[in-house]
Amino acid sequence: MKDWCNNEGAKRLREKIREYWAERGYEVAVDLVDAGFVPAMRSARTALRSNIVNGMPRRRLATTQEDVRTTYRPHAAVFHAA
Repeated sequence: MKDWCNNEGAKRLREKIREYWAERGYEVAVDLVDAGFVPAMRSARTALRSNIVNGMPRRRLATTQEDVRTTYRPHAAVFHAA
């Protein structure tokens, strides 16, 4: 049985999650968080935190320049009250 809660297992799980969503065209951020010693487990554990919301990633990978979201820039024209 694999241990996904130790540091090495959490790293492997992070890569599996990233690869799974990358194959489907999504970019997922997954971070490792040292949760410290857990008395109930009698060991230290490493948790994963991601930007997945309700089971789905938030961003698709950009495949073309049109897919890249640029920053908001208001129109150069400024309207003055007369």
